[in-house]
Amino acid sequence: MEGKAGALTLTKRIRVNGVPAEASLAADGTLRWRAGDGGERCLAVESEVLGFEAEGQRITLRAFVGASRGASCGGVSFGKRTRRDYVLELPTEEPVLQWSQRLRDCIKSLGRPKRLFIIVNPFGGKKSGRKIFHCEVKPLLVAADILYTMQETKYQLHAQEIARSLGLLKYDGIVCVSGDGVLVEVVNGLLQREDWDTAIKVPLGIIPAGTGNGMAKSLLDSVGDLYSVSNATFAVIRGHKRTLDVATVLQGEKKFFSVLMLTWGLVADIDIESEKYRWMGSARLDFYSLLRMMNLRRYHGHVQFVPAPGYESYGEPIKQNGSDMGNTVLPEQGRVNNAEVKSCGYPGPVASFDGLEWRSIDGPFISVWINNVPWAGEDIMPAPEAKFSDGCLDAAILRDCPKSALLGLMLKMSDGSYLKSPYVIYLKVKAFRLKPGQRVGNPTKGGIVDSDGEVIAMGDRVNGGIQQEYRMSYGPPLQLTVDQGLATIFSPR
Repeated sequence: MEGKAGALTLTKRIRVNGVPAEASLAADGTLRWRAGDGGERCLAVESEVLGFEAEGQRITLRAFVGASRGASCGGVSFGKRTRRDYVLELPTEEPVLQWSQRLRDCIKSLGRPKRLFIIVNPFGGKKSGRKIFHCEVKPLLVAADILYTMQETKYQLHAQEIARSLGLLKYDGIVCVSGDGVLVEVVNGLLQREDWDTAIKVPLGIIPAGTGNGMAKSLLDSVGDLYSVSNATFAVIRGHKRTLDVATVLQGEKKFFSVLMLTWGLVADIDIESEKYRWMGSARLDFYSLLRMMNLRRYHGHVQFVPAPGYESYGEPIKQNGSDMGNTVLPEQGRVNNAEVKSCGYPGPVASFDGLEWRSIDGPFISVWINNVPWAGEDIMPAPEAKFSDGCLDAAILRDCPKSALLGLMLKMSDGSYLKSPYVIYLKVKAFRLKPGQRVGNPTKGGIVDSDGEVIAMGDRVNGGIQQEYRMSYGPPLQLTVDQGLATIFSPR
């Protein structure tokens, strides 16, 4: 250890994976070494080390590094990472203790989770959730010395029930190995609790194992990281967090909490009606999209919204707030007293629209798509300008479009460039109301309102001759309002 600055850096002549090297371990946990070839190599505890173990004169660093890291020093590597161990051989056991304590202090300072509750959906996507957990997720958790309790879901809304009754003080986070549906169930379960205001602060993690993996893709893509199970798992291990907007979908006294999207029209029809082809995995969406576009549907309806700043020119102004929604206008919501909160869970966001102008767009519509994050799936980006915690929703509205142009438009959803189409209305809103109507040319048929992969309202409640009930009614308006940054989610950075 040399000089005033060097007093914080541990230096030693050691062996790294059997090769003699001059090595230093800085206070921030950066390990640097120079081997006989003269090239400098480095390893950053914060961004590359899972954990370590010390025995005798050896310290084994369990790392998760990019292809170029551990070979030369530079910026943080994104892209494909691999597990790799680095064995440090020190001359005596005394520096092993000193270096181990430095590593331990550094990892502790990062605020990483120590114990997680993991919910695995074995039925989602290609029914590979169990295999993904045991083969890809578990080895990284073990390498990072993270304790966990794992539970598989057995039926729809099981994750919601788990979240509603889970003893949260035992865990540093809840992680979903699933598609987006289980994450949404967990959010709804937490917000139904009596202690919802503290429960919703528990960090949530998502590791993609379903058909739609929009949240995982959005999180990884936001920092330019490669979309993969291992990178999503590493994001949870590193423990970085960001806040996440939660939208309340309200119809009278009925509530549903959304973190991903709400769709009606073409997109909802594709998402829900393609369930019969679930065995195809994510390819079912592409296949059914073609079928649906060949027999294109349009729906009567009406939307209203409070535009975010910069989007005031869209739609037509409404003279009186919500007047053309009729007698079914939804009341603006405010938090209720503590007694009511304890008995009914989260009451919804404070939504005061005083002084804000509501605007409207009349149908018919091909599709209405309201988004909270940029990606709806690993290869579908409907809302490239969406942010995780900006207090806004991003609306993509398609009123009319020739079939010849629609196919090209759908193909451009992989990078968001479909927004350049003159047929697409794209805007940010502070609140949104949807009054869904019947199919054009077939007044006996309604559409589907799909929120985060779950049908919350359907125009035809008879499916295969069986009467089905949904959370909300089809026809009366639904209102979406946003609570900015209500939830917390593990994020790559």
